[in-house]
Amino acid sequence: MNLKVLLIIFLFNGIHAIAQELPPITTYPPEQYQADNQNWMISQSSDKKIYIANNSGLLEFDGARFKLYNSPNSSVIRSVKVIGDLVYTGCYMEFGYWQKNGLGSLVYHSLIPKLNEPLIDDEQFWNILKVGDWVLFQSLDRIYSYNTLDGSFRIIDSETTRAQIFNVDNEVFFQKPNEGIFKIENGSPVLVSKDSIFADRIVLAICKVDKKLLFIFEKEGFYFLEEDGPKKWHIQADKELASVNLFSSIQLSDGSFALGTISNGVYHIGRDGSVINKINKEKGLHNNTILSLFEDTDHNLWLGLDNGLSVINYNSQFKEFNDLKGEVGNVYAAKIFNGLFYIGTNQGLFYKEPNGQDSFTLIDGTQGQVWCLVEQENTLFCGHNRGTFLVKNNTAELISDFPGTWDIKKIKGNKTLLLQGNYEGLSMLEKINGQWSFRNKIKGFDFSSRFFEFTDDLEIIVNNEYKGIYKITVDPTFNTVINANNEPANGFGSSLVAYDNKLLYSQNSNQHILMYTKDQHNFVVDSVLTNIFYGKDDNLQGILIPDYDTNKLWGFSDNNIIYTTPGKFSDTPETIKISIPRNFRRSMGNSGFEYITHLKDNTYLIGGSDGYTTLNLDKIKSRTHTIQITEAYNEFRNAPKVGIALDREAELHSKENNIGFSFSVPNYDKYAEVIYQYKLDGLDTGWSDWFSTPNISFENLSFGEYTFKVKAKIGDQESRNTASFKFIINRPWYYSNIAIACYILIIALISFIIHKLYKSYYKRQHKKLLKENTKKLKRKKLKAQRKIVEIKNEQLRQDIANKNRELAISTMSIIKKNEFLSAIRDQLKENADNPKIKSVIRTINQNINNVDDWTFFEEAFNNADKDFLKRIKKLHPDLTPNDLKLCAYLRLNLSSKEIAPLLNISVRSVEVKRYRLRKKMQLQHESGLTDYILNL
Repeated sequence: MNLKVLLIIFLFNGIHAIAQELPPITTYPPEQYQADNQNWMISQSSDKKIYIANNSGLLEFDGARFKLYNSPNSSVIRSVKVIGDLVYTGCYMEFGYWQKNGLGSLVYHSLIPKLNEPLIDDEQFWNILKVGDWVLFQSLDRIYSYNTLDGSFRIIDSETTRAQIFNVDNEVFFQKPNEGIFKIENGSPVLVSKDSIFADRIVLAICKVDKKLLFIFEKEGFYFLEEDGPKKWHIQADKELASVNLFSSIQLSDGSFALGTISNGVYHIGRDGSVINKINKEKGLHNNTILSLFEDTDHNLWLGLDNGLSVINYNSQFKEFNDLKGEVGNVYAAKIFNGLFYIGTNQGLFYKEPNGQDSFTLIDGTQGQVWCLVEQENTLFCGHNRGTFLVKNNTAELISDFPGTWDIKKIKGNKTLLLQGNYEGLSMLEKINGQWSFRNKIKGFDFSSRFFEFTDDLEIIVNNEYKGIYKITVDPTFNTVINANNEPANGFGSSLVAYDNKLLYSQNSNQHILMYTKDQHNFVVDSVLTNIFYGKDDNLQGILIPDYDTNKLWGFSDNNIIYTTPGKFSDTPETIKISIPRNFRRSMGNSGFEYITHLKDNTYLIGGSDGYTTLNLDKIKSRTHTIQITEAYNEFRNAPKVGIALDREAELHSKENNIGFSFSVPNYDKYAEVIYQYKLDGLDTGWSDWFSTPNISFENLSFGEYTFKVKAKIGDQESRNTASFKFIINRPWYYSNIAIACYILIIALISFIIHKLYKSYYKRQHKKLLKENTKKLKRKKLKAQRKIVEIKNEQLRQDIANKNRELAISTMSIIKKNEFLSAIRDQLKENADNPKIKSVIRTINQNINNVDDWTFFEEAFNNADKDFLKRIKKLHPDLTPNDLKLCAYLRLNLSSKEIAPLLNISVRSVEVKRYRLRKKMQLQHESGLTDYILNL
């Protein structure tokens, strides 16, 4: 076959993409659960934890984290079964049970010591089964029946090549190669059938359907055991199952079957034998070899793989079509029309049978971006980047090449015209002679018209999220815009939709939904819808999407899918929120291009960036969730964690004040994201913000009593309980009662000592103060005395001055008197011969030399200069009274001329006396007599 032929076939058949909507699948690779690849058996406890028999040991999974417990002899754990509070496991040459201790960790207890006979060499225990009060451990050689009441054992030889043991309505069946099917009665094997198919073929499962035993074989398929022997159950899946090798099987709670294969993944077979779906690595599993199957209490199917672990949410309201190869792309539109299922993507328009398992096929010529699929007048239109296509079955005809058709709407009262919103304005489609074609672009408006709605027959509102709202009036022929008014844009993510006879305009930037009022020709806030779509912690992200088939208004937030419908018995809308994980919101493609549409019944399609997801509202169930604290521990720097017992109130040392908690909600739904909120009584006054990590730590807590509380939320539904744990951090030794008593005693002693010291200090200070005050008083007294002395001295000086003045006055008086008398005497001497005159002269001489004058002068002089005469007499004892007189006059600093009258001698005689006085005093030549006397 040459290249041209291949190309022709390719173009004729179109591009095919495998299309099968599957339940959500979550895969856990070995790197995530930190253990070995192979997982041999799975079980679940009453608190919904999952336990897995792994090559590395026993895995425990609580929905948030995996924990590995090494096997007792470091061998591969082949089997696990949770019965009550005990986890039974079997491995190489060992079986027993695990039980939780106070720390919440599992501790192993071996049952081998209770056996009355030894194990067979190299026994491995591949299966564990509970029947009444008995627990059965199966190896390839024996079945060990353990009585949980008295601890006794019964042993049945059952050599086989596959350790399979089955409990059907409390009856235990097992297979012996070359012998057939047996059941255990009263502790002994009883043959049920030795038909060759039971003797020669490997049985994977036994269950009951319509009260008949149904056997599932490794290769032969399904057989009923009738009264006359086994009968083949011919089903739709026979042909497909004939080409695969089964390894594991389980009947699910709804009566359907899950079949695990060696290399083809898992098959889900319905009760009628039809293939519901088949899931392999290409469709989301981590590996195609299914070693074990288990259905949990929430009807999730767990797959123990040869390499990893997977869980399938068969009971989920969601189903996924994952375009893992990128052959379909981002889904923007979908429609079931005339018996075909169409999806429009960024790669073109695809179709397939609605309920078929076949592939999507690309319709030739539609390659490129599809924006919408609209049914108008029993015709399916496809809005495309290139224009508008009319779709018929598996073909599409381009009827308008006016590029970028966002949406198509009918015109009221006119079945031959349709209004289109395009990249560059509005345009018209017209039906002529039964054929739709492009008629015209409406002139006068050239802006992108992704969102547009009629407000009247000729009035149109267009929302352009960059330009804003345009209110347009067109002419009756829809050829020209007569009037266009523009209101500024209100931010990215706005949308304009018609719903329930309202025109709604959403503003994500302002977190409002506005309603158009015809009376005011304006938008006003619709508080009811605003409160629905813009909650406290959960706001609309993207656009509003109306569904006219079911009269629902949809929106997407980060945590929920939100829809509202008109109230049945009131004006209040009915609102439903469906929780989704944040990564789902991100997987929906570009913000502002969210898409959801009604497919059939109560099923809706949600567009995604790599395919689509369907939502079945009938499967939405309200589920309660329970949170539990799984671990409490002390954290130390550069040291491993130390567990804290959870079964009692903890009392911790003061140094153990770095405390961490792990908690979880055993939730295994891919679309249910768990968030947590905590509060530490004794530290916090309120609850924390919601967060997603399933653990929290507190550092450097002070001593005291604490209660750690934690609750969870999935979507808008909080856990039905609040898990709590009380603990006490003891006081450090320096805060103990004894220490405090010692502190009080020490403080009292110190206070007493300080008191004594202060008292002594204050006494000293008081004495010092008294002493200083005494000194100050003395100083003040001395100062006063000095002052008094100074005053007295001043008075003395005044007195001396007065005396000196008196002395001077008296001296001057004597001098004047003597001068006067001398003058008179000298005149009288001219007549000295007269006796009378002589008598007068004598009298004058007597007055001039009057002793009384000297006595008066001497007294005055001594008062003015006390003891001078005595001092000078003592210094110069040879001085005569006349010499002392001269000294006194010189002391008064009198000149020779002034002294002469006082001595009644001439000035020359005074000079002679002065000379003689110097001689007596033995003064040096350079020493002045007057200076000497003055300084004496």
